Amino acid sequence: MGQVQATSEKEVTLQHIQELYRKFTSECPSGNLHLHEFKKIFGVNSKSPEEELAFIELVFKSFDTNKDGKLDFMEYVAAVNLVLRGKLIDKLKWSFKVYDNDGNGSLTNQEVRRVVKIITKIKRRNEQNVEVDVDDICDRIFQLVDKNKDCQISLEEFIEGAEKDPWLMEQLRLDIAPSDWFIQHQEKKS
Repeated sequence: MGQVQATSEKEVTLQHIQELYRKFTSECPSGNLHLHEFKKIFGVNSKSPEEELAFIELVFKSFDTNKDGKLDFMEYVAAVNLVLRGKLIDKLKWSFKVYDNDGNGSLTNQEVRRVVKIITKIKRRNEQNVEVDVDDICDRIFQLVDKNKDCQISLEEFIEGAEKDPWLMEQLRLDIAPSDWFIQHQEKKS
């Protein structure tokens, strides 16, 4: 009983993806992409809102699979493919990884609260009249997802909860329309 991905997102074309790959090779002739270069490719800089800076750092960290502080071309290609064209289950696994700040395979209330706060600020900026209580969201997430009541959320609980409850899916999958966001940033640069 999985959720269908939002159909309102614009289609990311092969041309858009080729542009990302072209940027990688021009920005990173060494074959490695560091955080400051990752930010530059996605149009995030020191003048960007703090929540965008925090989110792009979380995303970068989640894609750095070998934890060496840089993305090689294969990590970059896998990241772009996942975010822009990945299956829902893979996006949920990635979302879990973004939430799991310490990488221990389970989520604490603090980890969930941190990401929910960042995403809420981004959504609030995009939709001015959104009123949200981060504590209430986190409490509800744990009530619905933490089945064994151990005050931690496992990957299995995370995926199962998201697939069963549309509200949870909205909260957990980090859905800030990555295709729309990517296309919008590309159009600004053109």
